[in-house]
Amino acid sequence: MSRFQSSRPTPVKEIVQTEQRRIDLGDQEVNRVLGGGLVPGSLILLGGEPGIGKSTLSLQIALGTHGLRTLYVSGEESQMQIKMRADRLGIGNESCLIYSETLFENIVLQMEEVKPDLVVIDSIQTIYTETLDSSAGSVSQIRECAAGLLKYAKSNGVSIFIIGHITKDGTIAGPKILEHIVDVVLQFEGDNNNIYRILRGIKNRFGATFEIGVFEMRHEGLRSVDNPSEILLSHYDEPLSGIAVGATVDGIRPYLIETQALVCNAAYGTPQRSATGFDGRRMNMLLAVLEKRVGMKMFSKDVFLNFAGGFKIADPGLDLAVVAAVVSSYFDKPIADGVCCAAEVGLSGEVRPASRSEQRIGEAARLGFRRIVVSGYLRKSMPRPPKGIEITYINRVDELPRAIFDVHE
Repeated sequence: MSRFQSSRPTPVKEIVQTEQRRIDLGDQEVNRVLGGGLVPGSLILLGGEPGIGKSTLSLQIALGTHGLRTLYVSGEESQMQIKMRADRLGIGNESCLIYSETLFENIVLQMEEVKPDLVVIDSIQTIYTETLDSSAGSVSQIRECAAGLLKYAKSNGVSIFIIGHITKDGTIAGPKILEHIVDVVLQFEGDNNNIYRILRGIKNRFGATFEIGVFEMRHEGLRSVDNPSEILLSHYDEPLSGIAVGATVDGIRPYLIETQALVCNAAYGTPQRSATGFDGRRMNMLLAVLEKRVGMKMFSKDVFLNFAGGFKIADPGLDLAVVAAVVSSYFDKPIADGVCCAAEVGLSGEVRPASRSEQRIGEAARLGFRRIVVSGYLRKSMPRPPKGIEITYINRVDELPRAIFDVHE
């Protein structure tokens, strides 16, 4: 009975709250996703597709934390392989120690001897403990090793990054309890055929999961992209049809993206419909709305849709930009210069407000767009627009052609 007396229930108003000290990792985008930096003693799980750049990102973090004693543990690569990548990335933190090992007990002994401020485990599927007979990567091994790392992190105030493999359906391999054990779950997303990567927070006990980090993969490593809108907007010498700019929001981060559509006569009996980075079923719904509410004969047209940069976006607020690109290509008429869109389109053809419309409008104004087309339902609730941008309100999708083609609307 006496061993329980040291811990007593405390009224919530009497609990003293102290401000959490955060560690600057030397990368603005990673700090943003973590909620302002790394919390000491936190356990962070990083997952992503093979070859997406998980090891590159984690080694950049280890090499970029100036003044921190860092231990990089690799169960997949030799020290020579890691040194080759470190030379390519640039060695900034000379206190970074490289250790190739897969036995959990040996890793703990080295952590106790080195006493690092930050530990990177690459990857949890390669680590095993002698207390279990199963092989590395099994459910029991992953659970036991993760629990041991959690205990060490909390008892010593050491932050630990764990890299995790993912399955073919995109979920992190191993037991679901792995995601419950850790404090933060980060997902590294992107297409190996494109240079841009997104770091997304799935779980964060120390901050919100709304933030994303954008990176550009280069030969010398991952470069933080402070302004995604600039890389997702192209500049053309002359106006082109089928191109519309949409204002989107990922989490709480607004940016503008170029939407490209191609509408042409169907060469075969059944028209082709292809969408890259956008839900194909939603595109078919928007095409049906155009046919029913605007009178455009889409049943005999091939339609192809694409987003700049290879991004995959599921934001309903881009509906109006998609429709604008299709309308522009259908009539083979360029959209007026300096016009962008931000609204959702309903089945009855009504134009509905997009979430965080004020942030979208503000981002469009910051990048020099002269006009933005939004839902007319925002007319009463929208405060004064930012200087330099005009807001065009429409209530139905059949009002869109005049709004995007006539700059004096």
